[in-house]
Amino acid sequence: MDRELALELVRVTEAAALAASRWVGRGDADGADGAATEAMRNMFRTVDIRGVVVIGEGEMDEAPMLAQGEEVGTGRGPRVDVAVDPIEGTSMVAKMLPNALSVAAIAPRGHLLKAPDMYMEKLACGPRLRGILSLDDPLETTLRKAAEALGKPLSELSVAMLERDRHKAHLDVARRLGVRIKLLNAGDVLGSIATALPRGGTDLYVGSGGAPEGVLAAVALRCLGGDFQGRLMPQTPEQRERCQQLGLDVAKTLALSDLAGDDDAIFAATGITDGDWLEGVRREGDYLHTHSVVMRVRTGTVRHVNATHYRPLEMRLAQTV
Repeated sequence: MDRELALELVRVTEAAALAASRWVGRGDADGADGAATEAMRNMFRTVDIRGVVVIGEGEMDEAPMLAQGEEVGTGRGPRVDVAVDPIEGTSMVAKMLPNALSVAAIAPRGHLLKAPDMYMEKLACGPRLRGILSLDDPLETTLRKAAEALGKPLSELSVAMLERDRHKAHLDVARRLGVRIKLLNAGDVLGSIATALPRGGTDLYVGSGGAPEGVLAAVALRCLGGDFQGRLMPQTPEQRERCQQLGLDVAKTLALSDLAGDDDAIFAATGITDGDWLEGVRREGDYLHTHSVVMRVRTGTVRHVNATHYRPLEMRLAQTV
């Protein structure tokens, strides 16, 4: 893939973040998601790729948004898989809470897992724990292995998980061992990525969350040298049938390469609300400021992009070329 695509992908997440910013604190998650998705779709129309969405808002026959199977791009350039989450944390946008992001990733065609919209059991970690941990181990074993590898007592190990009733058993184990626990209201993608960030504040991410978000996090962790493992968790016969249609083994523990490929990949994110990693969209008079990050597997680069957008253009972002 051409390196110019890194900046093009940032333009895509910027457009979605700017569109979503008008909905921050307004209590309308669906309205924000719709605006961000349409802005993202329109910006993709200017990008020279032959892209197919493998991670999006839903199935082609169920969602009017960016959906699995939808073709994006100009129809020129490389054939790529596209993974998107126009708003990672719609509830955070609606409630004006921190850490809402717009996220997108691309990889050569056939390298990103076409994950169905269901739960996935997850284990994410940074570079120092890569190759040491296994999702197949009991959580207590995983925590003890992590503490030993990092050279710290269990009391100094930090683990993040979504604050959900389904994680009670995980929470009980972690509490019994005395590890530090960061409970997240939302933000499944960033929760995993934070384990590989210098100031991420956590050593591990565990528990279940959305499978599409797992693929996006896996791409980012490939860029950062971390690790991610997942296992699909179909809850209904229909979800099991969907996995069969996609040729997915629900009993298999998915490695990083299963989720995010073993070739090049690019990940981009733009902050919508202020957060631990990125600043949110900020307004000053006629200008809007965005803070983005773009990362590429092949080069190992992590670039932060600060941009200023002239505000009168805000309402025409969907038509920007």
